[in-house]
Amino acid sequence: MGEWNFGLFGCFGNCGVCIKGYFCPCIVAGENAEKAGRGSCLTCTLASLLGPVGIYCIAKTREKTRENHNIDGGFCGDCLVSWFCPFCSIVQVARQLNGPSAAGESMARE
Repeated sequence: MGEWNFGLFGCFGNCGVCIKGYFCPCIVAGENAEKAGRGSCLTCTLASLLGPVGIYCIAKTREKTRENHNIDGGFCGDCLVSWFCPFCSIVQVARQLNGPSAAGESMARE
């Protein structure tokens, strides 16, 4: 099992995703859900607006992302992170799903 490519508080590693996640978290949550294979972007975007239902959807997307990328952890931890630090959670998942090439990191030349 592995770890997240980016830390929970590593939001500023990609300012574009950070800004979008802060000002439009429901849209980023919907995009994350679609990329993780949890449903359509529109459905998950709307669900993320429903308070506790939104937190649950964000946590389920986080869980699916962990499973797809073989990351250690459990659903209880996903729920806690999504409840207490939802913006950081959404941005971390987005950066994980986008991969290192879209994370604001430079690529080495050969």
